[in-house]
Formats: sequence, structure tokens, C-alpha cells
Amino acid sequence: MTHSRVQKIMNYTLRTNEQREKKMTLRDAFRSLKPLLGDEKRQLLLSLFAIAVTSTANLMAPVMIAHTIDTYIASKDFHGVLINSAILGGIFIIGVAAQYLQTMAMGGVGRRVLFKLRNTIFAKLQNLPVAFFNANKSGDLISRINNDTDKLNQFFSQALMQFVGNFFIMLGAGIFMISLHVKLGLATLAPAAVVIIITQILSGWIKRTSTKSLQSTGGMSAEIQESLANFKVVVAFNRLDFFRTKFAEANNKNYKASVASGIASNTLIPLYGVASSVAQIILLAYGFTLILSGNVTFGLLVGFMLYVNNFYTPLRQLASIWTTLQLAMASLDRISEVLDIESTIKLVPTEQVLPTQNVLTFDHVFFSYSNGKDVLRDVNLSLEKGKTYALVGPTGGGKTTTASLMARLYDPTKGTVYLDGYDIRSYTPAQRTGKIGFILQEPFLFTGTVADNILYGNDEYPDGSSERLLENLKVHGLDSLLARFENGLDTKVGASDSISLGQKQLIAFMRAVLRRPEIIILDEATANIDTVTEQMLEDILQRLPKDTTKIIIAHRLNTIQNADDIFFVNGGEVIEAGSFEHALEMLMHGKRTS
Repeated sequence: MTHSRVQKIMNYTLRTNEQREKKMTLRDAFRSLKPLLGDEKRQLLLSLFAIAVTSTANLMAPVMIAHTIDTYIASKDFHGVLINSAILGGIFIIGVAAQYLQTMAMGGVGRRVLFKLRNTIFAKLQNLPVAFFNANKSGDLISRINNDTDKLNQFFSQALMQFVGNFFIMLGAGIFMISLHVKLGLATLAPAAVVIIITQILSGWIKRTSTKSLQSTGGMSAEIQESLANFKVVVAFNRLDFFRTKFAEANNKNYKASVASGIASNTLIPLYGVASSVAQIILLAYGFTLILSGNVTFGLLVGFMLYVNNFYTPLRQLASIWTTLQLAMASLDRISEVLDIESTIKLVPTEQVLPTQNVLTFDHVFFSYSNGKDVLRDVNLSLEKGKTYALVGPTGGGKTTTASLMARLYDPTKGTVYLDGYDIRSYTPAQRTGKIGFILQEPFLFTGTVADNILYGNDEYPDGSSERLLENLKVHGLDSLLARFENGLDTKVGASDSISLGQKQLIAFMRAVLRRPEIIILDEATANIDTVTEQMLEDILQRLPKDTTKIIIAHRLNTIQNADDIFFVNGGEVIEAGSFEHALEMLMHGKRTS
């Protein structure tokens, strides 16, 4: 694998719209949304039928009014006027009913598309590797799920069918005007042709400013998320001014981007208004000239005036709809960027088998992050079943990275990691997590109870039975840890500091041990636990099956004293340290000793 390929795989940073190699067209947008619209064909066809009825009703009115003026009003036939008025009223009622039907149908389509789209994005995010989340701020991702998808919903539920309906009315009105009088029709349509050309020229600018506004909103969300998530640190160091300044900068950037987007979005509205006024002036001037010359009747001119209104009123509405479309396109561009990412954490065929009895093997493993600097270089190690291994080394030496490769949170940029003799990439996520338990240094818990978090991801307790859970906790010696929680398994775990960091580590410990993994990795899993409790955890680990392999990352030297083998990790190397005394000497010198 080449270095450029490695960097391409590891770089999951989402690009801005200006960095995208290909701009999304309207056709691309609908093609990307086609899977989400697959179940909405009936509603879409119903909406199109309703639009056709509404458009026909609007287009029939001017012809009937012109005919009524020239035929019945001119001859003072009051009965004919009443009949035509009744027919016209019926047409208007049908048009209003059809418009209501279309609004209801497309409102449902918009909400369902929003629901499915958010589910699709969230499912995609769950399938992306850890490297993606290291490279992107969660606030921006949240903005893409909430804010950007809502822009699409507004377009589908409100703007899309308005756009189609207005287009049909404009097309019909234009055809009627030209069919009634070619020269007068072309003259009144000339201003529209000019503004349509200008619209095409300005569309790219409007979309770019809309995209920048969305990006700045995502950046502001990221600043809010970061400051709230680390608020205790902010208060402890009295740096409220620092985060206030950072937020003010993000808010100012969002303000400027929003103002620029607003200016760009509203540029077309007065332009279309001017075009409508110019068209009416042309119609009146040229129309009265034609009336005086006897080429056009007064009723026809009135009908023409109504068709001009039917043409330019939707055109003015299209100015705001076009802006909504550009905003939706920018939102879809940002959403598609996430959906188009291909995860590199994929399954590989299982043909290649390493003839070994070792539970874990690193075969010439290299690893580097997106900055290109090697964290591990040509690492070769073998871990046997049932033994306890310790990884030691200075901070930033690569211990957690090594453990992450063992659990396949990352894939090597070169080389292979074998689990039970098979390429670890050939295991499904369920198979891999069933074999490997990973207790992180900073455990993450979900809102709920202690029991909910212990059973997270454990398929053996589908009913969440507390009685069965308690029995299994006793079997594994974990029941003594529940005494550290006020209400035992029912203790509430929330977003606030309802439990201590040490208690969180205990929950993570119970969660991992209860799964009975073949390999258990403890990354500073006792860093926030007192010595007495740490000894309890050690006793619990000793009660695991004899063939359970334990891998410990710890800075407390007493934690690794009883390890069967110790590896020193630093400078891209993983070196077997041998004895505890030798490992201690290597730690003190920060390098391999003779």
C-alpha cells in the first residue's frame, strides 16, 4: 500500500463546498434522493395531478373572462354573464380543493423524507471508523443531521410543488399569450427572458453564500458543544472569557455569512418585480396601440393582462423558491458528503490463515494518522492465550494506539493483525466484539440506569431481567462493586455528574467482564479508582477463565508487577521488556537499554 493511499484512507476530514471536485446539479440532487422517494410515488403522482388541476383552473379563467367581456358584456347579455360567472366560480373551487390536496400530500412527503434521511445519516455515521470522528467536530455533524436536513424538508414540503406548479402556470400562460397574439406575447415575455438569464448567472453565487452560511452554523454549533462539554474545565481555569471570545468569533462569522446569504437570496426578488412592471408597461403601451388599430379587442387585452399577471406573479414567487432550492442544494451537498464516505473498516476474505496458536499476532504492522507521522513501525509481536501482558511507555508513545489496533478500532496502514490465526479484518463486528472486551480510559455511558449501561451491547439479556443480571454478576464476583452505587442496578446515570468518574470506570469494567471475552484490554481502566477497589478488580480478573488473555495499559507500576510479559512502547517500536525491573529502567530512560 502506497503512502498516498494510506493518507487517503486515514483522512476523513469533511471538505467545504469549494473543495469538492464536482458541483451537484439539480439532476444529481434528485438522483441521490431517489432511494428516499421510492415509497412516495403515489403521493408524488397525486400531487402532480393536483398541480395539473390547479394550473388548468388558473389558466382557464383569463380566456373565459376575455370571452365574457367580448361576447356577453359587449352585447349586454346578462344571462350569459351569470352562467360564465357560475362556471368560473366552480373552476376556482376545484382549483382551491386541488391545491389543498397537493399541500397535504407534499407535507407528508416532506416529513417522511426528513425522517428517513435523518435515520440514513445516523446509520451511516455509526458505520464510519473512529478516524472520521477524530477528524471532524461533533457540532458540525449534529448541524448536518438537524439543520441541513430541515432545509431539505422545507424544500420538499413547501417549495418543490410550488416550483413545479408555478412552472406549469408560467408555461401555460406563455403559450396562451403567444397563441392569442404572437407579437404582443413575445413583447411581454421579453423581460422574463432577461431575468432568467441573470438568474442562471447568479445561481452559483447564491448557492456558495448559502453553503457558507450553513458551514458557519455548523461551526457555531461545534463551539457551543465544545464549551458545554468541557464546562468544568472552563470554570476550573477561569477561562470563561476565552470561550466567550471564541463563541463571539464563531457567532460573528455566522452573522456575516447569514447577512451575505440573505443579500444573495433576496437579490432576485426585486429583479423579478421590475421585470413584471416592465412587462405590464409594454402590454399597456403596445396593447392600446393594437386596440386603436383594430387588431386587438378590449376583452382580449384584459385576458392578456390576466395572463401577464399569471406569468409574472409565479415568476416573482420563483425568485424566493429558487433561493430555497439553492439552500436545499447546499444542504444536500453537505449531507451527501457524509453519505458518500466509504468506510475502510471492511471485511476481507478468510482464506489466509496464520498457522499459530497465539491469540493475537502483529505481523510487520505499520500505522500512522492523517498527519503522516508513523506511530508504529514494523511491529511484530505475539500474545498467547491465558497470559497477562502489560504495555508501558511514556505518554504519547503509542500504547493506546497499539491496543486500538488489537480491538480493530483502526486498521494498520501496512501489515496484518491476526486474531486466533485469522486476519482480524475477516471477523464481523459482532464476532470481534464478542471475542474482545475493551475498557477505555474515559468510559462513555448512556443516559439510563447502571443496569442499562452494563447490558449495553450484550445480546444475552434481551429482556433486561435484573434477577438474571444479578445472578451473573455474583458468578463473576461483580456484585460487590454494586455497593459503590446508592441504588444498585437502578442508580440513575445521566448527562450530569450523577456518578463519579471512578464509578463510570466500574460500570465499564462490569460491562466488559460480563461479556466473557477471550481478550480483555484495560486502558488505564483503574486510573480513577482507589487502591482497595483496584485490588477487588484484580481479584475479579483472576476469576476469569484460564484461557482469557489480559492486556493492561497502566502508569501505576503495581498494576503491571504480576504481568507475564511486559512490552515497552515508544518511538514507533514495541519492544519486549522482559522483567519488571528492566521495564522500569526503560521507563526511566525512555528508550531501550542494553
